[in-house]
Amino acid sequence: MKPEHFARLQHEQLAHLTRRHFLSKCTTGLGAMWLAGAAGRAWGASDVLKKDPANPLAPDMPQLVGKAKRVIYLHMAGAPSQHELFDYKPDLLKLDGKECPKEFLEGKQFAFIQGVPKMLGPQFGFKQFGQSGAWLSDRLPHFSSVVDDVCFIKSMHSDQFNHGPAQLLVHTGTQNLGAPSIGAWATYGLGSENQNLPGFIVLTSGGRNPDAGKSVWGSGYLPSVYQGVQCRSEGEPVLYLDDPEGITRGIRRRSLDTLDRLNQKIAEETGDAETVTRIAQYEMAYRMQMHATDAFDLKQEDEATHQLYGTEPGKESFANNCLLARRLAERGVRYI
Repeated sequence: MKPEHFARLQHEQLAHLTRRHFLSKCTTGLGAMWLAGAAGRAWGASDVLKKDPANPLAPDMPQLVGKAKRVIYLHMAGAPSQHELFDYKPDLLKLDGKECPKEFLEGKQFAFIQGVPKMLGPQFGFKQFGQSGAWLSDRLPHFSSVVDDVCFIKSMHSDQFNHGPAQLLVHTGTQNLGAPSIGAWATYGLGSENQNLPGFIVLTSGGRNPDAGKSVWGSGYLPSVYQGVQCRSEGEPVLYLDDPEGITRGIRRRSLDTLDRLNQKIAEETGDAETVTRIAQYEMAYRMQMHATDAFDLKQEDEATHQLYGTEPGKESFANNCLLARRLAERGVRYI
């Protein structure tokens, strides 16, 4: 679809979206309404609507230009507690084996805890390292060499103690379903520097998704084009991306052009924004056929790199995903 057609469709959709209609139909909650208002005050209401629907992942300039251009977020569920790695708790060590103080339990309910439990202190030794004097567990002997290059954020806290809601809170800012993930927000706000790969790519290790499910990389009430695209570290990066046998590149292009015209007609008749998003996603899949295989081909790396990462091409592993994340970041993917 031509850019001017997308712009016209978007204008027609907004023309029918009166304030009363919006308030009566909005299902995303007061938090989303506040966020939209805050965004409007920060950027100017007109700027919020300036996203080009024909190219929703086009690079965008942030309000405040920072040094970082891409994010590699490691969500390592099942790892040892931070109390055994980075967060030294000397008072907790003093309470080890003693009954939990009453003030910790009064007026609260905890899943799987009955009666008065006993406290469990750190099980490993801690030492200070680097010029910063950061406390580290003796379980991380190699990490101590780079401790001054790491920023430890210890001001965050939460009353969510179950895995699923806590993971949602970390990734979306709320323990409730329906909010965009941080990766979706980053892609929405900044776009992507590579128009041939998704702006937000998800790599999973261990054979299962997080306890909070795919909502941790979902787009919530943002258009679905900003949600994370789950890729595999072995075999085809994205299932069913390749053309079926007997379908040439030219046939695929003509098929997409036909779908484009059909979706354009549906969008004009219904005003459904997701129809416009679907067109952009079909085009992205078409471009990925030429570029995804190259980005995910770990065999292009030399032996020294494989030794450094502990990677084995063709196998699914956390090490492979770390190297893939670097390769994707080098190609301009915004959030991994």
